[in-house]
Amino acid sequence: MAATFADRVADEVRGRRASLRLSQQDLADMAGVSERFVRFVEQGKPSVQLDSLLAVLETLGLELRLGTRSRAAARALVSQPPTEISSDASLSDPPTDVPSSKVPSPDAASESSARP
Repeated sequence: MAATFADRVADEVRGRRASLRLSQQDLADMAGVSERFVRFVEQGKPSVQLDSLLAVLETLGLELRLGTRSRAAARALVSQPPTEISSDASLSDPPTDVPSSKVPSPDAASESSARP
């Protein structure tokens, strides 16, 4: 079975902390988090507070990187053409589904606001 993201983070954090010869409490104190939080991260808890996780990673000299997935589903998303907005329509053009008699002209709007 493939390791989950949380398991991979747990392995990296645990290994780095051990290589630095830090206890969980030492790491917690240095990162400004609780020892319990460090324990949760090292156990691979799938839902942890992102800002606290980043503080732990920063303390250990680790970073979280994002990249494009190479799986077929992710590649399929990239191959979809982007939805284009027609450049023919201007913002001042009235919508095509509303009869022009129902769309107030800019002059009518300024006249009605000028009346007492």
